[in-house]
Amino acid sequence: MLFRMIRGVLFHQKGKMLLIALTIMLGASLATGMLNVVMGVEEKVNKELKNYGANIVVKPKDSSLLADIYDVGEGAELNAAWLREDELGKLKTIFWAFNIVDFTPFLDAQATLPDGSTAKVTGTWFNHHLDLPTGESLDTGVVSMRSWWDVTEGRWLDERDENAGAEIMAGALLAQRMGWHAGDTVHIAAAQGEMDVTIAGIYDAGGDEDEQLFATLDLVQALTGREGKVASVEVSALTTPDNELARRAARNPAALSSRDYETWYCTAYVSAVCYQIQEVMTGSVASAVRKVAESEGTILDKTKLLMILITALSLIGSALGISNLVTASVMERSQEIGLLKAIGAKDRSITGVVMTEILITALIGSAAGYFLGFGFAQLIGHSVFGSSIEMNTQVIPIVAGLIALVTVAGSLPAIRMVLRLRPAEVLHGGH
Repeated sequence: MLFRMIRGVLFHQKGKMLLIALTIMLGASLATGMLNVVMGVEEKVNKELKNYGANIVVKPKDSSLLADIYDVGEGAELNAAWLREDELGKLKTIFWAFNIVDFTPFLDAQATLPDGSTAKVTGTWFNHHLDLPTGESLDTGVVSMRSWWDVTEGRWLDERDENAGAEIMAGALLAQRMGWHAGDTVHIAAAQGEMDVTIAGIYDAGGDEDEQLFATLDLVQALTGREGKVASVEVSALTTPDNELARRAARNPAALSSRDYETWYCTAYVSAVCYQIQEVMTGSVASAVRKVAESEGTILDKTKLLMILITALSLIGSALGISNLVTASVMERSQEIGLLKAIGAKDRSITGVVMTEILITALIGSAAGYFLGFGFAQLIGHSVFGSSIEMNTQVIPIVAGLIALVTVAGSLPAIRMVLRLRPAEVLHGGH
């Protein structure tokens, strides 16, 4: 009997049932799409932000300490403390090695130009091939770390070119002041040597770098007599936004309990990554670039909040749509329901029939909406991040629970109408 009643409603009111299923499908699809993106957006947003600079800087411990004490500029030399170039590969051996997506060393020197003026020349890696202690290899350097630089003339310096050791890149403002162009040969001199170099390209960085020269690390090491040494390393790492535990650990990891320490060490907080870098690099101190690290967390949190709000609003809209459609369906069937009550059907039984009909319709609509929503998530992933969004199985029970809640909430006005309906009034044409 129950099955026949449900089947009759689904077929005789198929227009309204289809609209209810469509409403639920739209709500489920948007919820599925947004939740899949929210759960997979952290890594993708972090990767996008890594294109705009490093979030960790590694310096020699002694020089960093003295710089803090005497408040000197970054280019000042207070002692002979340096990082070892041959230890840079150890960055990819820490616990969070796979979260370090890029890094490059820097060594600065003052160079005398042909007109007698001076300019900073920075030695670094450009597209450096590095063999790691793990047996893997990595291509890294300033080309990827400074991807927003605009090479206005010439090309990026290529370390694979046999002439790379005699080439430089010049900032746009410096090149304009000196009248240099790509392909020109200029003479530069530093503390321990001088040489003629060719300008491979002219770049526009939009900052202080436009008044500088960039060259291979080997070239600046030779000009300064500091073979195998670097002054700092910029690291781009995928990190988890800080919480109270991360902030306590950043102040003093030794003060943490063993359980908190393990949780902190095994979570990709920027402070944990910095701590692990210091463990593998001799005499180093790693610190977060706070503006970048905090911006990442803020952007990520706001992105997630926006998507959650969109999901909530879509579900509220679905609930309102379901409420109107189910109420209209009950009103059309008021005489049928009145007759059932008149022959002895209990309110509980009638309510159960109505809810069963709606939940079956919701099941069909939510199943279709889930697959539609996953396709919607892929559209967002490819259009915004240029990659697909992985299917997260945790979304299935969450969406199922939300759709069930929305369906029940949307059906409450209709259920109240069923409970208030009086057989005598309905069967005699009253309302």
